Amino acid sequence: MTFHKPGPGMGHIRAILFDKDGTLFDFQATWGGWAGRMIADLAGPDLALRRALAGVMAFDADSCRFLPHSPVIAGTSREVAELINPLLPPRPGGTETLMARMAAAAAVATLAPVVPLRPLLMRLRGAGYRLGVATNDNESVARSHVSDQIDLFDFVVGFDSGHGGKPEPGMLLAFARHCGLAPAQVLMVGDSSHDLIAGRAAGMATLAVLTGVATEADLAPFADAVRPDIGHIPRFLGIEA
Repeated sequence: MTFHKPGPGMGHIRAILFDKDGTLFDFQATWGGWAGRMIADLAGPDLALRRALAGVMAFDADSCRFLPHSPVIAGTSREVAELINPLLPPRPGGTETLMARMAAAAAVATLAPVVPLRPLLMRLRGAGYRLGVATNDNESVARSHVSDQIDLFDFVVGFDSGHGGKPEPGMLLAFARHCGLAPAQVLMVGDSSHDLIAGRAAGMATLAVLTGVATEADLAPFADAVRPDIGHIPRFLGIEA
């Protein structure tokens, strides 16, 4: 394996921390269908409730796509459940029951990787990088989503793992500690401002990718660089097969 010149100021990077949804997996392709099915399941034949749920989620049910300002894009699973639960008929367990129902549906969602993940991750591991996933999803759901690549990740953390959720930097700092690295030696890769703000707060380098809903103009103020997708990381870091 040979190396190009790394991206500006990236020669010190020793680990890469990925967001999950919108970064490893295309956000709209993965979660648009899930949201449509979840709304239909929760509302049943009640069309008014379907419209209300889609409204608070900023979800276009006709196109099965989230709008750019949707709170679902970067929010934690708990935040999403707390958003929609008041619209639903009362049920035992309230938000906790709804979170469990959402997690069960999310665990079996049809995933759309932005690139073939295993070859990319093996290439990065082969170049000596430690790898992790930090998501505002549940840790158990995240582990199920990366189960085919779990052996390549040093660390998988969710909002419920005890380190808080993004944009707070807790889970990012936990990854750096786990790897025995200074935060400045870690590259945080994400598709939302939450990811990048968390990275900056942790003292990490930040790379934005455009496989979520946000645009380059949205993300550039918070990122050291912007690339179309994670497939561009090897060249960005100076790796050549």
